[in-house]
Amino acid sequence: MRLLLLFTALLLLSGDLFANNRERLKEANFATTHELAQNNLERKNQSVLTYLWADVYAAAFYAPTKASARQAVSTPLTQRLELYYFRNIDSQDVVKAAWVTLERQHDAATLQRLRPELDALHATFKDIQPGDRYALNFTAGSGLTLEINGKVAFTSQNPALARAYLGIWLSPDGLSDELRTSLLAD
Repeated sequence: MRLLLLFTALLLLSGDLFANNRERLKEANFATTHELAQNNLERKNQSVLTYLWADVYAAAFYAPTKASARQAVSTPLTQRLELYYFRNIDSQDVVKAAWVTLERQHDAATLQRLRPELDALHATFKDIQPGDRYALNFTAGSGLTLEINGKVAFTSQNPALARAYLGIWLSPDGLSDELRTSLLAD
């Protein structure tokens, strides 16, 4: 009987969680399309990252219309990852989480080569407030750009940096396997 009650409670709560995700995505209000360096991108998927029952941010992944999300990442094609934050987050906490993930995904030699640009990228981070938007854009011609609230804060022509940094969200062993699966779903 207790198991049945627990199962029923979980089912009822899961409906609230899905409703909450819909509301959070509505709040994030991601555009359905985005133009980047004369490329029309469409929003492939969007999802909410929840950590310990707290919604941290919503993420949306954009790629060319004729490519799947997975094709855009594996090729790599022009792409955009946009994050809309729901919580205050200290910039140093963001940097720490990035390094933990990068160290899990890459060997020491790779990170040593990328370190100067990673440090320059991290130096542009600001303390995050609810409603802030960060976006990582990649194009073959322009490389990687970081936008903070719609303004370019960082650029790099290094495709290895772009792959590594977007990989925090889009590669195996990233910040969240659940988020990655949602963003790259076909």
